Amino acid sequence: MLRYPLSTLLLVSTLALAVSMTLTGCNNASSKVDKNAAATEILLIAPEDTTTIHSNAFASGPSITGAIQPEKKADLRAEISSVVLQVLKENGEKVQKGDLLVRLDDTSIRDSLNSAQESERAASQSLEQAQRQYERLKTLRASGMASAQQLEDAEIKRNNNLSDLSAAKTRTVQARQQLQRTEIRAPFDGIVSERKVSNGDTAQIGKELIKVIDPASMRFEGLVSADMVSQVNVGQNVSFRINGYTGQSFNGTVKRINPEANPVTRQVEVLVSFKGSTLPMVSGLYAEGQIEAASVATLMIPDATVVHSGDKTSAWKIKDGAIHKIDIALGARDQRRGDYAVKSGLTDGDVLLRNPGTTLKDGQKVDTSNKPVAAAVKGK
Repeated sequence: MLRYPLSTLLLVSTLALAVSMTLTGCNNASSKVDKNAAATEILLIAPEDTTTIHSNAFASGPSITGAIQPEKKADLRAEISSVVLQVLKENGEKVQKGDLLVRLDDTSIRDSLNSAQESERAASQSLEQAQRQYERLKTLRASGMASAQQLEDAEIKRNNNLSDLSAAKTRTVQARQQLQRTEIRAPFDGIVSERKVSNGDTAQIGKELIKVIDPASMRFEGLVSADMVSQVNVGQNVSFRINGYTGQSFNGTVKRINPEANPVTRQVEVLVSFKGSTLPMVSGLYAEGQIEAASVATLMIPDATVVHSGDKTSAWKIKDGAIHKIDIALGARDQRRGDYAVKSGLTDGDVLLRNPGTTLKDGQKVDTSNKPVAAAVKGK
């Protein structure tokens, strides 16, 4: 085992202490430089990066879910048994009232119509002849040249011919109606939503042929929980979103409330009409929203300004040319805009930073003048 003199050990300890003090001094100096650099770093903020919060109306009420459906829709079906000759419209095509959509085979019906018309013509001629005979015997009876029985027989014959003519006219009208049913026409202005047949198909009575809807009559057919229906009244405002229209909010008004709950789900149907001219052009889309049963004024904060960290929430407030991290307490969320009600931590008129990053420092200076940064001079 090696042994060193005490003087040598003291010298080594002294040198180690000196080196340690030197390194500590360097670290402290570096830390001071970093802090000074952070303190002097200025954050440039554009106007679109900030928002000023104010008290707004906070709506509360029952949730409503359902689908967008047209109020005017027609499921056109075959009224006669025949073969489909031609389908003139495709899905998505616009139609006007009276436009021909589907044509069925009318050969046998035209034959029936011709037969009925011939029977009507023959019955009409027979009636005219019987009427003349009756008038002739009526004159002869007045002069005593015809018996009462002859006159009565002529009258009966005339009446029978009149009945035959009436029946023939009825058959003609029925045949003509059947002929009209071979042409399926649009009942109103709209769009073909579903074509159910093709050329050559056999259409039985009641078979679905084509569907037409009116996009201008779209409405929100929603369902509300039975235990919340007491808060729903006709005329209340409704805000909702539609699946497929991302980022777009729609507004409507409660138009009708179904007086009967669904026996299975125990939900009540509520019909909501759209406000404004912006309507979805596709039916059957899922929608959900909230009925504004009550509204109170409260401080609201956009979701883009909220920082979530576990169970805590905070926001970056801009004040006196610097940003400050403020702990806040949030309340319920407004389903219309996605904003939160603020319970504490902020006041009306506070300016907050939108979409804050993770590298921000409390107390960091900011520049909101939105002036362009001058280019650095080369070589300096």
